[in-house]
Amino acid sequence: MCGILAILNIRGTEVEVRAKAYELSRRLRHRGPDRSKIIEISPGVYHVISHERLGLVDLSDKGRQPFQLLDDQNIIFMQNGELYDYWDLRPELEKKYRFSSNSDTEIVGMLYKEYGAGNFWNHLNGMFATVLIDLSKKTFQAGRDHIGIIPLYYGYDKDGSLFLSSELKGIHDQVIDVKQFPPGHYIDETYEIKRWYNPTWHNFDHIPTGEIILEELRDKFVEVVRREVQGDAPFGLFISGGVDSSIVAGIVAKLIKKGDIDLSKRGMRKVHSFCIGLEGSPDLHFAKKVAEFHGFEHHSFTYTVDEGLDYIPEVIYHTETFNNTTIRASTPMYMMCRRIKALGIKICLTGEGSDELFGGYLYFHKAPNRVEFHQELIRKLHDLHKYDLLRANKACLAWGIETRPPFMNKQWVEYVMQIDPKYKMINAFEPQMEKYILRKAFEDLEHPFVPQEILWRQKEQFSDGVGYSWRDGIIKRANQLISDQEFSQASIKYPVSTPRDKEQYWFRQIYSSYFPSESSVLTVPYARSIACSTEKALEWDEAFKKNTDESGRAVLAVHNDAIKELIQPEEDRSTEDISKVQEHFQL
Repeated sequence: MCGILAILNIRGTEVEVRAKAYELSRRLRHRGPDRSKIIEISPGVYHVISHERLGLVDLSDKGRQPFQLLDDQNIIFMQNGELYDYWDLRPELEKKYRFSSNSDTEIVGMLYKEYGAGNFWNHLNGMFATVLIDLSKKTFQAGRDHIGIIPLYYGYDKDGSLFLSSELKGIHDQVIDVKQFPPGHYIDETYEIKRWYNPTWHNFDHIPTGEIILEELRDKFVEVVRREVQGDAPFGLFISGGVDSSIVAGIVAKLIKKGDIDLSKRGMRKVHSFCIGLEGSPDLHFAKKVAEFHGFEHHSFTYTVDEGLDYIPEVIYHTETFNNTTIRASTPMYMMCRRIKALGIKICLTGEGSDELFGGYLYFHKAPNRVEFHQELIRKLHDLHKYDLLRANKACLAWGIETRPPFMNKQWVEYVMQIDPKYKMINAFEPQMEKYILRKAFEDLEHPFVPQEILWRQKEQFSDGVGYSWRDGIIKRANQLISDQEFSQASIKYPVSTPRDKEQYWFRQIYSSYFPSESSVLTVPYARSIACSTEKALEWDEAFKKNTDESGRAVLAVHNDAIKELIQPEEDRSTEDISKVQEHFQL
């Protein structure tokens, strides 16, 4: 992981161009604190590309980017991210090309030579934002991974130069309009943005009918984690105590026992795992249980509400959003990564994306049928780069920590999205539980991946699981800082994406102090939501339209109602019966 900046077709002297690139790239240095490198190219007008390196694969100077292909010096390229099939592809590519390093990025130029402009994107398997220049053809390519795990922004200045940056802060004041580059697309010298990723699941009218094979589902995800944990630098695990991160942790533990992961080669004695929360929060309790189960070196970090509130301005600067839920969840993650950095860990695996694949959010209990359930999954996946993937990337790379979300692996996403959504619906099996098929696939009573009480624990949004008083503290502080008079003028001060409550107003006020342009505001999602739903899903229940709180607590009653249905006929229900079942599901 790193920071990249490119300015294509820029006019000026060599000194001016390099100085501008250096200044803008320096804004991204937190993403790549290890080394920097700038290459300026002059095929008539200048191209300049700059890379801020976080060394994770091939830690020597040979792994520094940008690269020039040894067999064709006209091809210059750089990447932010990781390609997970590097070691599988290298033996075949070595028959035709010379390698100068063990960096996974080096195969980008080779795949471009093999498959050609536009086509080579489909052969990149991982998370990435990539820029490639072909001097002999006077062309370039820049693009983003299939689902937007890695951020990328773009825009044009008044002279028509194209600016690309890993983060908004790199270019927001250099271009007329700054935008998020769409996932699964690339741009070339024609300045036309073209789609390279077009899987079947993108089609809203196609509702899959694939059968569910639990053993196959489990084995495929184990292989995904095995690939994505590779690297040369020490790694760790984010464990929230929820089922998703706990499954990833369980797979890593089993891979170590099998010898598929050699900790000593990465300078590790044990796997370090991490969790953060307010004192007594549910996440801290359950994460510790998972870590102890596997014998990890666990770190439980605590913070106070006041400490978290102090961090919010810098969290907004680094995450480049004013979305309520994203800021609520980013703040503890940002604080945790500061502590992790001090331990020398550079890579952490996470559980992001599982809820979007399996319908894990509590509001999915109200999905009226399999068609609407599946279409909501598509909407969630399309937007994830604006929310959880953005948070996990930017809040952590603010401290030079790379996060890898195995649930977002391209082949895995395609596999899970071909499963008939009837199997993902909450009422498909007994007990009625969100993400039932994922939980069941990893239920192994003899050699458990995850302790049973964790495997069947109810979903907690990260911003809730760290402690409910965190959300309440934010709202209280916003009410203290923003007067009724000030908030009444919100539509005048902020006519675009007008804040709907004082919390939004406070976040927006901070955001606009860093990124004042209207186009910067429009990079942030603004749709209404309940418990992380899309706006479309508000139609599923009349109560949703009246209570658009993004916290999971907003729909806790939905889960409680579903639990009641498990117990017994309505006339026989008792408070005691309901309490027992709620206790089982950690409600």
